[in-house]
Amino acid sequence: MTKMTSIRALSAVAAILTPIFASISYSAPSVVAESHSAHVRDIPHFGLGTWLSDRDKVAHAVQYALDSGYNHIDAALIYRNEDQTGKGIAASGVAREDIWVTSKLWNEHHRPDKATEAIKKSISDLGVEYLDLYLIHWPVAFVPGEGNKLDEETSIFDTWRALENLVRANLTRHIGISNFAKKDVEAILDMCTICPYAHEFETHPYLQQQDFVDFHKEVGIKVIAYSPLANTNPTYHKDIKPLLEDPFWKDLASKKNATVAQAVLAWGIQRGTAVIPKSVHEKYIVENLGALKISFTEDEMRAVRDQDKKVRMNNPGKSWGVKLFADLDDPTKLDDKIDEL
Repeated sequence: MTKMTSIRALSAVAAILTPIFASISYSAPSVVAESHSAHVRDIPHFGLGTWLSDRDKVAHAVQYALDSGYNHIDAALIYRNEDQTGKGIAASGVAREDIWVTSKLWNEHHRPDKATEAIKKSISDLGVEYLDLYLIHWPVAFVPGEGNKLDEETSIFDTWRALENLVRANLTRHIGISNFAKKDVEAILDMCTICPYAHEFETHPYLQQQDFVDFHKEVGIKVIAYSPLANTNPTYHKDIKPLLEDPFWKDLASKKNATVAQAVLAWGIQRGTAVIPKSVHEKYIVENLGALKISFTEDEMRAVRDQDKKVRMNNPGKSWGVKLFADLDDPTKLDDKIDEL
């Protein structure tokens, strides 16, 4: 029996004894955000993303979100705004133990010594004593200080061992992965001592990857959905009409007395993923919380499944010369132009 098979078996037993997803439910979502009165022990199913948030706006956005009931902030060193995100956390006055904070290890820091330096910088910039979750941002290593030159000497296994040591050093409570193909997830599961807590990857109504989401539930890894509103992100230049203008979603949202964004986010939560919409606008930060009041019938969930376009919005593999998402929908095609980061 391989370690992967053992993990599947143990996860099946765990599913009988206790729910795998303590705070990410596959039933209808909670009506209100998690209370700050209870310490955050497991990842909240709703959070604020900070990718592409303007440096001069993100501090207020984070403060406003936390003061409005959010308790989950998703950050990364490569976003180049963690210091401002930290100012927002500090200004909110919410206790550290009542906030879930995620950050990510950038590609040029995959070597063990660099990983330790990187997490300490993120912790310092964010103004926290520790992280709740630290992710390998991409399964791609760059040679430190040499741009996008691939580091052929550092494997994802070397990096994972380094992250396990960060848990042992009490720098982060949990570790995980981001943007991995299924085969890479399985490879990590076959060698890990401290195994991935969560996997953050792109998934939304136009790239549902339901089998991949279900696989994570089976092996006990939580899923964090980035870009949960698909091509709402202005950097995504796809020949597809924006999701917020999709007639199917406009009709479904109308039936729920909701905005399209609220309905889409509610769908993401109900299917068992944590969603982290990004906004620096007070109106949308509060409005997005309305997703927590919405639920769908089984028929409606089936109808959404039929809307899957299997289109990936974020794929930097072309510019890096790496085939990403090899066994997933819409993988990197190295002979095509792919211009996202």
